[in-house]
Amino acid sequence: MKDLLRLKTSLNEEIENILNAQIKVEAHSSSVYLAMSSWCDDQGYDFSSDFFSKQSEEERKHMMKLFNYVNDRGGKAISPEIANIPADFESFRSVFEQMLEQEMFVTQQFNNIADKCIKLKDFVTFQFIQWFLEEQIEEEYVARRILEMFDVIGEEGIGRWEIDKHIPKVTYGE
Repeated sequence: MKDLLRLKTSLNEEIENILNAQIKVEAHSSSVYLAMSSWCDDQGYDFSSDFFSKQSEEERKHMMKLFNYVNDRGGKAISPEIANIPADFESFRSVFEQMLEQEMFVTQQFNNIADKCIKLKDFVTFQFIQWFLEEQIEEEYVARRILEMFDVIGEEGIGRWEIDKHIPKVTYGE
């Protein structure tokens, strides 16, 4: 009976595996951003703490979007196990540097998924992945703009406080 049910899936096994790997990447990002939120809160960067809390929730929503897609297509989404989440960070700037590195990594992962979809002629999943690729433009843009504030405003004196205060104003396309 299980083999008959398996035939009802529209997902190629390779696509299902790569999407489950991405579910784990999104869950890891969510956990890291939550840790960054806590670290910023502990350091007194209230606006940045709120920013990373929202980023964490956004990454969880991305994870769930992928999770539901796999299940909706007849595959089996796997709830990821997350480990090695840092509790401490080098500096205020370093949390945003790590954010940019993480978002660039996620973009590459989605590019790999899109490439695999094209090679396997899974145009339905390729279409689904387009939303995430568009989202990554925004994610990288925001991280870059925030890092530019460190260079423009500087961290000396009240610089970090000013940067923190401007974090909620950094948006894409507004």
